[in-house]
Amino acid sequence: MATLSDVARRAGVSPATASRVINGSSKPVTDELRERVLAAVAELQYVPNAHAQLLARSHRSAVGVIVHDVSDPYFAEITRGLQRVATDQGRLLMICNSYRDPDRELEYVELLRGHQVAALILAGSGYHDEAFTRQLNEKLAAYEATGGRVAVIGRHEHSGDAVMPDNRTGGYLAGRELCGLGHRAIGVVAGPRILTTTTDRLAGLRQALAEQGRELPERRIRYAEFDRDGGAEATARLLDADRELTAIVALNDSMAIGALATLRARGLAVPQQISVVGFDDMPIARDVTPALTTVRLPLVDMGVRAMSLVLGAVAPAPRVEVLPAELVRRDTAGPAPRTSPATAASAPRARRGDAAS
Repeated sequence: MATLSDVARRAGVSPATASRVINGSSKPVTDELRERVLAAVAELQYVPNAHAQLLARSHRSAVGVIVHDVSDPYFAEITRGLQRVATDQGRLLMICNSYRDPDRELEYVELLRGHQVAALILAGSGYHDEAFTRQLNEKLAAYEATGGRVAVIGRHEHSGDAVMPDNRTGGYLAGRELCGLGHRAIGVVAGPRILTTTTDRLAGLRQALAEQGRELPERRIRYAEFDRDGGAEATARLLDADRELTAIVALNDSMAIGALATLRARGLAVPQQISVVGFDDMPIARDVTPALTTVRLPLVDMGVRAMSLVLGAVAPAPRVEVLPAELVRRDTAGPAPRTSPATAASAPRARRGDAAS
């Protein structure tokens, strides 16, 4: 590959002059020299070393983002919003998948700091882990001391700019909807216990049930990975443990889709025998059969807002933007059945077409 020195020799200029032209330096260069350098770049097919450019510039151009898993539709939608603003501002987005491994998140903070990114966004849930939180805040403080900007999406124990999806209200809306439909035996397919997102969504659900004089005992909660297979497996465990359930709340839509698969495999009709409510309103939620009743979060806008915070003007105090949740009624939630799903499943069914498909 051609080097900067090769370009300088071909153009008949010093390496410093060639560098000023290629890197867009504010120092003046004559039009004739600029044309010679650019012609040499084209002839030699020279590609600048991005890392060297980064070190040479006072303006940092890249933004680092740490997500749990960009293949998860939740994070894919948030990333769309992040990318939209980054692209508009000519920024490079560096995305790191932590796969919900706190140690890996700490390593990525150090890695991105080493790459001198202009800003760093933590786009995954916070953890109920004091040791991790302390280490993370120390690393973020060291990064911010060098001029880096930080924003988080979700509830983190970090004093700084944050975009907060209203997870608690979302859980409350799901619970209120099912109580209004007459459901008393409600099970929950939950994400990992260590995540603040799981805690907040469960807290809202419990609040809605308590207002109706109902409880959410631990025996009706099953924790699993925040994905389709986790939802399917947790639903199976719920059904095996409690045959009286008439509704299931899945704390994200991927888990809800897994729940629907398990219910279909067991011959339980949705929503005639058992209702399902999801969370997030991923694009696929409207396309499954039956279409998923769920809690909508403005996922793309969450990404837009977080990126706007770290690339916008510095504020004198941390900013926290809470984005609302809303219930989207579709086809998987209906009135509580007169008999429990277990009783109905053991009785002869006159209409086999009622099974969820």
